[in-house]
Amino acid sequence: MDQELYSKERSASLDLLLRFQRLLVSKLYPADCVGQVPNTYSPDLLGVGSLLKKYTALLCTHISDILPVATSIASTSHRHFAEVSRVVDGDLTGILLPELVVSVVLLLSKNAGLMQEAGAIPLLAGLLEHLDRFNHLAPGKERDDNEDLAWPGIMGSFFTGQSCRNNEEVTLIRKADLENHNKDGGFWTVIDGKVYDIKDFQTQSLTGSSIL
Repeated sequence: MDQELYSKERSASLDLLLRFQRLLVSKLYPADCVGQVPNTYSPDLLGVGSLLKKYTALLCTHISDILPVATSIASTSHRHFAEVSRVVDGDLTGILLPELVVSVVLLLSKNAGLMQEAGAIPLLAGLLEHLDRFNHLAPGKERDDNEDLAWPGIMGSFFTGQSCRNNEEVTLIRKADLENHNKDGGFWTVIDGKVYDIKDFQTQSLTGSSIL
């Protein structure tokens, strides 16, 4: 029901673009054809690929114009960022782009040769810098970057390019280790991706173990 309401709030032209985008993807999605020569594509298929490239170029041009302005306004304050994000989410950037990226990745996994012929992927790659600048303004970005990207075991420092020496200084505690320790009478807890031993605090606390 939420999706239907969201669809009604979109403009007719935006809805038409979304349908057109899905039509292009469906035409390029490979059917199970018997007897087709590998890496040979019909003129119709190449034509659809060329149309996808032109469509992607126009969409990327719009987004490249929108995002720098959005970034400039959003950098004013967290409140501005929230409002700008809401506007961008209802724009081509928030509606057409996410589905297009997923569709292109799907098509690439199914028929890499055809997608290379179409040439739409480099156009999307050109948006990464604009998107990265905007996303870096998100509140809590520093905290999210420093926290583990996966619980347990994968440290954020691995992805931020810090030295292995710093990574070795951090003891990694698996979820199973934490559960076993607590079953044996310990009291470890996880706050913001870090494990704390609050056993001593438990004995001093007036609130009781259940609240802790």
